[in-house]
Amino acid sequence: MSTDRLVIITAKVHASFTEALQKKGYTVLYLPQVSYNELLEIIERAEGIIVTTRITIDKQVLDKAAKLKWIGRMGSGMELIDVAYAKTKGITCVSSPEGNRNSVAEHALGMLLNLLHRISSSFEEIKEGKWIREENRGIELTNKTVAIIGYGNTGSSFARLLSSFNVTVLAYDKYKFDFGGNYIKEANMEQICRYADIVSFHLPLTDETRYMANEAFFSALQQKPYIINTSRGAIVKTPALIHALRQNIIAGAALDVLENEKMDSFSPKEKEEMNFLTCQPNVLLTPHIAGYSAEAFYKMGTVIIEKLGI
Repeated sequence: MSTDRLVIITAKVHASFTEALQKKGYTVLYLPQVSYNELLEIIERAEGIIVTTRITIDKQVLDKAAKLKWIGRMGSGMELIDVAYAKTKGITCVSSPEGNRNSVAEHALGMLLNLLHRISSSFEEIKEGKWIREENRGIELTNKTVAIIGYGNTGSSFARLLSSFNVTVLAYDKYKFDFGGNYIKEANMEQICRYADIVSFHLPLTDETRYMANEAFFSALQQKPYIINTSRGAIVKTPALIHALRQNIIAGAALDVLENEKMDSFSPKEKEEMNFLTCQPNVLLTPHIAGYSAEAFYKMGTVIIEKLGI
């Protein structure tokens, strides 16, 4: 096997992506289950590498990657890649949030409508032989105030989906300005906490955003909103969220992400937290699948190839 232009793929990708790389003259090493230590043994041969959220690309990996020219991230969020150090070595780093932004936005909307109209919780009651109507009276999304924290690819896509519900969108992004108009109003965090009926997080995980939804955030909420998180688990501090649910500070929560998504490694405290969340009729959990649509699976690969110009 020629390794002059080797690409290591460390995650599941659409077959068309592998085919496209091969057509461009690359030899593809498809290792979706490769471990960190195994990657260290072979990274020196690679010109490119494809990752998701499973493998950390840190200084140790980059120092061994003598031939590496580019890193492609399937999806959004670069927190597991030492991008700054990679750049000092002339390595290009790209992500593909444009590929799965529609999928994430649709998932967020689906979870929100599910909570508002008590779809999953009433279904659980029916499975127990209970036909309860009055207590399952839903709430319409129409005319509500929805706060979007982080107005990048997924945040703006979620806002577009909301347009037909005649909502007011309060959008906050520390690094963007002058993007509002019509039903989208630029807002600060104080305004969001005061007016929002729904708060949806669409942020990368950084030192600035870690535990943004903490005790102080929840205590500042005035409208008893629903909380949606389809970004990263550590944006929301789990004990603070549970306290807000117990104290009736929030109406419910929809989480596609958790602080720890390796359930077999849960500590006793994490198990207790999970047991509480899964027993609440006003909580929805999904296993980090918001960006996992069939269409996104295909589009993320095409976005990476376009951005790399290969």
